[in-house]
Amino acid sequence: MQSGISASQELVSQFNTLLSDTSLFGLLVTITSESLTPKATLSRSSSSSDFATDLSQLAPHLKSDEALYILLRRYDTSPYLIAVTYVPDSAKVRQKMLFASTRLTLVRELGSEHFRETIFATTAEELSPAGFDKHDRHNELDAPLTEEERTLGEVKRAEAEAGAGTGVREIHLSKTMNMPVATDALVALSALGREEGNGLVTLKINPETEVVELVPDSSTPSTIPELVQTISATEPRFTFFRYKATPPRGGDEKNVILFFYTCPVTPGTKAIKFRMMYPLMKRAVLEVATKEAGLDIAKKFEVEEPSEITEQSVNSELFPETEAKTAFRRPKRPGR
Repeated sequence: MQSGISASQELVSQFNTLLSDTSLFGLLVTITSESLTPKATLSRSSSSSDFATDLSQLAPHLKSDEALYILLRRYDTSPYLIAVTYVPDSAKVRQKMLFASTRLTLVRELGSEHFRETIFATTAEELSPAGFDKHDRHNELDAPLTEEERTLGEVKRAEAEAGAGTGVREIHLSKTMNMPVATDALVALSALGREEGNGLVTLKINPETEVVELVPDSSTPSTIPELVQTISATEPRFTFFRYKATPPRGGDEKNVILFFYTCPVTPGTKAIKFRMMYPLMKRAVLEVATKEAGLDIAKKFEVEEPSEITEQSVNSELFPETEAKTAFRRPKRPGR
């Protein structure tokens, strides 16, 4: 599940200083010798500077080929900090995997209660004032939940979505809520938001490792029927698709991102485990996609079989028909 890397005592010490010293803006963290270690501290531009101004202190440290953890003071009320995992596309593959698999460890060991949100970024532009403005427009920050509150909520949702009559009364989550998302999946989601790549990101959950993985696919569907052909008819999938939709009755084209959760009905123990695991993790995957990768999802669809996804059903959601209202007409008088 995790990389086995832990926070060094030096990092814990400097992090405590960041918490107590309001003149500090941020702390940069890297991985050296199988340990999370501090790389640099960032001071505020001035005692009265705001977050956007202080971001100028970060810019020189962002390299196009080097991953980095960035802890920034952003809010005036607790929790004050945000945790950024910066993994540029040009970073080495091993470094990408290492930083992605350790990002949950970093927040957990330093204390998740200190962080308002976590962000995944692949470009320096995403960490500029304009980039944060765009991120904020995509997200309305929810009040932070404790691990117990989050877990309990997910259990209730999973039981509700799984339906009655399954005989399941208890779900042992253990490490499920810390389920990591593979680096290539995060990068692909981020690219989809920037209108890069093939316009399609398909994810699956590895039942053995509980890692959300990217399903390799080089196809470039542009229509709903073409999309359906790319989705597994035997295993559950989370599918994100950029769709250029044309209104059936004319009008402006919509360029939107759609989310599809498919869970085909297949016999066997594996199918039962999947049907419980996927509803449980659907919300978490959507939060990663919207809050960390910055996707703006126009519509979400849930079906069992991919064949249930049709162009008509999708367009009816994107372009709902409006009932034509006719003015009330007074009945004519007899003889007129």
